[in-house]
Amino acid sequence: MFGNLFNRPGAIAPVTFILLMPCTGPVSTGIFDGSTDVGNPLLKGNLIFDQDTEVYTVTGGGADIYGTRDEFFFAWKEVSGDLVLKADVAFTDTTGHPYRKAGWMVREDLDADAAYVDALIHADGLIVLQWRSAKGGETHEVTPPVRAPATIRLERTANLFSLYLDRPAQRSVVVANITVDLRQTAYAGLVACAHDSTARTTARFENVHLEAKEVTGERIVESTLEIMNSQTGERQIVRQAEEHFEAPNWSPDSLTLLYNRGGRLYHMPVSGGDPQMLETQFADRCNNDHGYSPDGTEIALSHNNPDQGSLIYIVPAAGGLPRLVTESGPSYWHGWSPDGQKLVYCARRNDNFDVYAIGRNGGEEVRLTDAEGLDDGPEYSPDGQTIYFNSVRTGQMKIWRMDPDGSNQIQVTPEDDYGDWFAHPSPDGNWIVFLSYDKSVDGHPANKDVKLRLMRTGAAEDPKTIAHLFGGQGTMNVPSWSPDSRHFAFVSYRLVGPRSLDSDGASVH
Repeated sequence: MFGNLFNRPGAIAPVTFILLMPCTGPVSTGIFDGSTDVGNPLLKGNLIFDQDTEVYTVTGGGADIYGTRDEFFFAWKEVSGDLVLKADVAFTDTTGHPYRKAGWMVREDLDADAAYVDALIHADGLIVLQWRSAKGGETHEVTPPVRAPATIRLERTANLFSLYLDRPAQRSVVVANITVDLRQTAYAGLVACAHDSTARTTARFENVHLEAKEVTGERIVESTLEIMNSQTGERQIVRQAEEHFEAPNWSPDSLTLLYNRGGRLYHMPVSGGDPQMLETQFADRCNNDHGYSPDGTEIALSHNNPDQGSLIYIVPAAGGLPRLVTESGPSYWHGWSPDGQKLVYCARRNDNFDVYAIGRNGGEEVRLTDAEGLDDGPEYSPDGQTIYFNSVRTGQMKIWRMDPDGSNQIQVTPEDDYGDWFAHPSPDGNWIVFLSYDKSVDGHPANKDVKLRLMRTGAAEDPKTIAHLFGGQGTMNVPSWSPDSRHFAFVSYRLVGPRSLDSDGASVH
């Protein structure tokens, strides 16, 4: 599995002296309003804009962009609203500190300790998303498993910042989605930092794009269907659309992703393409609790019956007439037994939510938990010997496990700063992935800052955070691993400003 954040060695690179000649005429700054050295670095930087090629060459000194204060050179433009910032970045110097860096920054002011978000490429190829949430606070960061070269694309929607990496003929990679409460009017621009107070570094920025948009009116949901490589942590975009969809499943033949939207189920190729609606006849109020049978021939779904609430049905995987499984509601499906003969689900009976099991053909349901409060999200391990579920019985939502008959109930995730939901064991039985909120969040609402966390089954080790995103309800409610245990699917969200429509009703990008 992929590692944690990188360390920052403090070695000093050899000193490089560069003579900066004074300018004798007006200097164009291109799309930017101005440029400055932030943090009073020992060696000053400069900006050169080539009006013929539209290339920006940025030279900067400075010890670092990190900790509680920064030193770097900044070519900036005062902007307001949502942002799209894109550029191709390359270093022109071949010597210097391997962590000399260049990229985009959005910064509240030009003080050395200002709050900011940046997307930087280092000279050794490392890419990082960094942020300081408050003036004088510490810097936080996320590093993706992919390295330069890549086009960096930093987008701001309200106070959600998303970093994407784009490469020709490849799926876009998501680095992270993080919320930082920066002022709506801020400084956005290009930065260069030598990571060495006694040196300068120079970076070349091509295909520079800065778009700022004031958003008026109500924001709309944009959903992004992603797949993550469980071995490397790389997040690839399969589908992104200004619509609300939820809870992807991965088919047992590894070819198809299934999700719900607007009360219906849709399927699409894992490789990408247009989604198609699954025929479920009267079941037109499907929620985000659905999934393939182990042999891939059937799909269990939860349909909201107007009289009883959610009931569980089984439908052929190719679509058709749903067959009722649970007579009582509300019942929310979450897992198949490995032999395909039983279903486990969360159900409310006598004003308490517990975990139940039932045969695939219906009949008498068996209550497996009886703790006060919510027990939810049950799912079988691949050998059928364990059922994972989440429970708030201790006062904080945590992942638990039990034997298939409900005995031997044991807490799995540790007492920490998170509330944990919807544990999904990998098909090889080695890992569980789950969704975590800040422990102050009640329930599992939508549109929150959440994390995906991963832990080895049966190991006495803390979970690892593998993704920062905006989501929650609908992100990963149901089984979503690929059959080979190398990937899993989930949905992240953004609240974006409405885009104008062309004459055919299509969104204009």
